[in-house]
Amino acid sequence: MASPLDDDEILNDDYYSLLNVRREATQEELKAAYRRLCMLYHPDKHRNPELKCQAEKLFDLVHKAYEVLSDPQTRAIYDIYGKRGLEIEGWEVVERKRTPTEIREEYERLAKNRENRRLQESTNPKGTISVGIDARDLFDWHDEDYGYLNEDDFPNVEIDKMHISQSIEAPLTTRDTAVLSGSLSTRNGNGSGNINLALRRVTSAQNWGELEFGAGDSEGPLFGMKIFQHLTPRCYMTAQCEFQFSSRGVRPGVTTVLARHLDKNTMGYLQWCWGMHSFMNTSIVRDTSSSRFTFAVQLSIRRSFMMMSYQYKFQDEDETKIRGSIKSSLFGTVIEYGAERKISRHSVLGATVSVGVPLGVSLKIKLNRASQTYLFPIHLTDQLLPSAVFYATVGPLVFYLAMQKLIIRPYLKARKEQELERQQESSATNISKKKQEAEAAVLLMQESVRRIIEAEESRLGLIILNAWYGKFVTDTSRRHERAKVIDVTVPLQCLVKDSKLMLTEATKSGLPGFYDPCVGEEKSLKVLYQFRGVMHQVLSGDTEPLRIPKQSHRIDTDT
Repeated sequence: MASPLDDDEILNDDYYSLLNVRREATQEELKAAYRRLCMLYHPDKHRNPELKCQAEKLFDLVHKAYEVLSDPQTRAIYDIYGKRGLEIEGWEVVERKRTPTEIREEYERLAKNRENRRLQESTNPKGTISVGIDARDLFDWHDEDYGYLNEDDFPNVEIDKMHISQSIEAPLTTRDTAVLSGSLSTRNGNGSGNINLALRRVTSAQNWGELEFGAGDSEGPLFGMKIFQHLTPRCYMTAQCEFQFSSRGVRPGVTTVLARHLDKNTMGYLQWCWGMHSFMNTSIVRDTSSSRFTFAVQLSIRRSFMMMSYQYKFQDEDETKIRGSIKSSLFGTVIEYGAERKISRHSVLGATVSVGVPLGVSLKIKLNRASQTYLFPIHLTDQLLPSAVFYATVGPLVFYLAMQKLIIRPYLKARKEQELERQQESSATNISKKKQEAEAAVLLMQESVRRIIEAEESRLGLIILNAWYGKFVTDTSRRHERAKVIDVTVPLQCLVKDSKLMLTEATKSGLPGFYDPCVGEEKSLKVLYQFRGVMHQVLSGDTEPLRIPKQSHRIDTDT
């Protein structure tokens, strides 16, 4: 079976762009575009043997495009699979009698099956590495046993704890999944570890169940059960029961969570836990595209607290987020603030400062790389020292800006250039062929363009004076880059009809007489034209629809 067409392949041979019609074009629009190009490329209109040969090739390409798009069934296959679906395996996908709607439904079913097979082959590994650093000597110079440290002594910064956890998922069937996880921890020379196996079955879209088995050196064997159930379309519940076996006997525990959608963006949670650490917790979470607000209250003999946090999400390409929270309990109050930002396609870097009583000041550095998480909690001081707060806040920011300028940006730029170079090398042969076809198309257009210009001049209509397509360098900071454009004045004038030029939202590199002069780079179309004797100019993006003439394109003669 043919696979769905990639974006690059769509751009290289787009029948819609070739005919300059919308993807929703009607049969009448297709027929009108086809007739126009047939008049231009018909071999009988050219006597020169070389031009005649080129006209035959372009005429066949136009005819093929119209033949595919004018048939509802082949058009549906082309929209889904592209040319490969038509040339090799397209007719094996569906029966001839099926409608376009049935073809799309069949494709969605097959795509879902492929996704299920892909999930079954994936282990989806996840892991966390946490390295705790004790840096209190940087700020706490007072030693309980020896008084104040000598100024010449170097502060002692050491790793006092470490935690490593890893899990993998192994889909057994489309409904059953096994999850194997384990962890190792060490603190001040004492270590511990455990391993867990969970078997999960999805019984329906509304519920699933899970069995868990575990063992570790610090605790005895563990057996647990967990279920998830949708009670209503807006409410669901999870219930968990576990039994911890140890030398002191069996310690049972029960945890239930009830959640409800309060509105489109707000969830309410009610949690109850009974066991060694019993508590009740209620929270409200409001999550929108620009912010996230959380309010929680917990009642417990040991850990009662009230917490409120707010996160603001910047609408930028780096997905920057800033967060602040306050947590107050019977034993003290902690204020946290921090930020995180995407530093590459799969990596997110964040930092959080915690200030409170009796914990003092600490800094947590967090790096998410794909499904792996790296944590570096740094304990700076047990006291509330302004200097510790200042360095914990400013230090990571200065370090990030330096890394961004000296390492991250140069690395990402170099990698982008390498990928672009590889893409251009792989498509060099195809682009050379497209360039030859475009140059041949321009030669075939000359006579038609001459007649169009004469007709437009006679009524003071639309005359394309100059048109360029490709990469323009307008930013002064990028002057070292070279512009890569081609002259498309003739192809655009050839598309003028009744003093109007309309281009669809498809990429312009597929238009007759066009080709891609800079594969993988951002492209634009710049047009200088005359209408009613007045100069106009417009710059349009590669896939933006364009309609001229327009009053907004008029060049102000006063300036």
